[in-house]
Amino acid sequence: MKKYIYIALSSTILLFAISCNDGSDAVGESQIDTNPPILNDLDIWLRQNFVAPYNIEVLYKWDINDTDVARYLHPPLESSVQPVAEALQKVWIEPYTQVGGADFIKKIAPRQFNFVGSFNYNPNSPTITLGVAEAGTKITLFNIDFLDFTNADDIKRPLKTVQHEYGHILNQNIPFDINYGLINPADYTAQWFNRTDEEARELGYITAYGSSQAGEDFVEMVSEMLTNSKENFDAIIESITSERAKEIIRLKESMVVEYYKVNFNIDIYELQALTEAATLELVN
Repeated sequence: MKKYIYIALSSTILLFAISCNDGSDAVGESQIDTNPPILNDLDIWLRQNFVAPYNIEVLYKWDINDTDVARYLHPPLESSVQPVAEALQKVWIEPYTQVGGADFIKKIAPRQFNFVGSFNYNPNSPTITLGVAEAGTKITLFNIDFLDFTNADDIKRPLKTVQHEYGHILNQNIPFDINYGLINPADYTAQWFNRTDEEARELGYITAYGSSQAGEDFVEMVSEMLTNSKENFDAIIESITSERAKEIIRLKESMVVEYYKVNFNIDIYELQALTEAATLELVN
């Protein structure tokens, strides 16, 4: 009896296997596009200048799912991409490489830049987002279709964003001294956009956005130092009426200087001079 049951069961399994076979041994076509991408001259230039030497990808062809779908954003014009990429190369990569060593950017850097052509207006707020960083690996820059490369101040806006976001990335690798946030914590506010930069400076913050919280305060000091010459940065501080506020900002400046020197063996004043010279060279 057991023998017949076994035979019957084997027959059933065989019948099931046959019924599942459509009679063809062909494997269906893959749904994954394995064709090599078609590269234009811009793509080749970006690979040669960012991907190959630094493992940094510059994205400029993207769909809506790569950004905030609630915002009215669009990819940049191709003609806008290389000038901005060259600005990053000259004002961010090359100065850090010169003072920090050939491997500095290779070891500590966002691995992607995403370029957006349009402005990123914030709903329910009188502010515009110039850039965002995601987990220290990706920086998105907005408004690149509207940059005027004949105007140094206009060029400095996206560069300030990069210096700001890169400051966050450095802090994620090595945190800044927690005592920095204890210098004048009472006037930090989420409503920072209701202050002007001049009002914030009278409270001891280098910019209004720097008065939002300690982490932003620190990287705003970094970005202001690295998008102004030392003379212009000193002039900003000397324009402050409150002597106490001047002392606070000078103390914060000294802590930024120490952070770069102790943790990365970088003289930020040397870096400041290099970035200023490189920025001026970009102006057409």
